[in-house]
Amino acid sequence: MQLWCQDEARFGQKGRTTRVWYERGVRPPGIVDQRYKSLYLFAACRPGTDDVFALALPRADAGTMEVFLEHFARQLAPGVHAVLILDQAGWHDERALHVPATITLLPLPSASPQLNPVERVWLYLRERYLSHRVLDHYGAVLEAVCRAWNKLVDEKGRLTTLTAYPYLIASEIP
Repeated sequence: MQLWCQDEARFGQKGRTTRVWYERGVRPPGIVDQRYKSLYLFAACRPGTDDVFALALPRADAGTMEVFLEHFARQLAPGVHAVLILDQAGWHDERALHVPATITLLPLPSASPQLNPVERVWLYLRERYLSHRVLDHYGAVLEAVCRAWNKLVDEKGRLTTLTAYPYLIASEIP
């Protein structure tokens, strides 16, 4: 049995702003654009390891969640059962999903994103790779998000430190 954490985040044409050093009392210049195209990055990680799985999908609903679960189940090693910790988004309701037999969904308490280590992954991606930018179209958003994800995965040990929540590591599930 393996413990995994799952979440999804919306990324769009306008990269969110982040803190920058600038002269006190003066607003730093920024980019403004009224267009908005977005995609969702669905991801699962094993806490305290560099093991991750992600899919970029056009929306977040029960249909795309099923696609994610099917692909996630396929990447598990033979004979492995995954307990997938996730929030209580409407499209995570087990009654509305076909959940593969090798996965058990374990919802977190309502309004507790701080318990899910994937939230720290989203923050890192946005602050490190996806802020202060405007992208031309959906394809550019997809390319930027995939490039950012791949850079994160290539940083050996980064996911380990981002996802090493003591309450999950202490569970001693291999």
